[in-house]
Amino acid sequence: MKNILDLLAKGGIIMIPLFLCSIAALAVVIEKAIALRRRKIIVPEVVGVLENVKGANDFALAVAICEKHRGPFAGIVRLALENRHLDREELKESLLDQGRQEVHRLERGLGVLETIAGIAPLLGLLGTVLGLLKVFKIISVMGVGQAAALAGGISEALITTIVGLFIAIPTLVAYNYYADKAESLVLEVEKYSNRLLNKLSALQPGAEG
Repeated sequence: MKNILDLLAKGGIIMIPLFLCSIAALAVVIEKAIALRRRKIIVPEVVGVLENVKGANDFALAVAICEKHRGPFAGIVRLALENRHLDREELKESLLDQGRQEVHRLERGLGVLETIAGIAPLLGLLGTVLGLLKVFKIISVMGVGQAAALAGGISEALITTIVGLFIAIPTLVAYNYYADKAESLVLEVEKYSNRLLNKLSALQPGAEG
């Protein structure tokens, strides 16, 4: 462990923002791993509400279940149930507005991962340039015969590049994975929302005619 810390310390000042990037990326990945669990978003009890709403007598119980299970899906279903008196187009627009807010919550933090995946290699490149500048400065002062001094600048250049890529690659993978997962969950919420919208429209007075 000490050898690793010593090696990273040789990377120079650029290792500080790279370290902060790694901590931020890890924090977002952990948060997304918890927040984007399917069972946490597509709550089975709320899905059961959609399947069992068959008439006006079921609305109160359905709303109570949605209030018990907080989350984007439950919030949209509850909104639809509480505004079931609206005509189809007004209710649809209301659900779309709520859906946009919930999508934003689901995708929160993904921009941080995308940014880190982009800037980590650039920070590594900056560290490379600074390391090479140190090498050239040593050469201009001492000549090319000082191998130990040159090795320090070269190692700094290589270490920052390696660390920058080491952070960027898994961060980019995590970003793509959680972006796809969030989109998949959003599509599933939309599917159930449309199903509920159709059911509520059918239950409105005069719908049979």
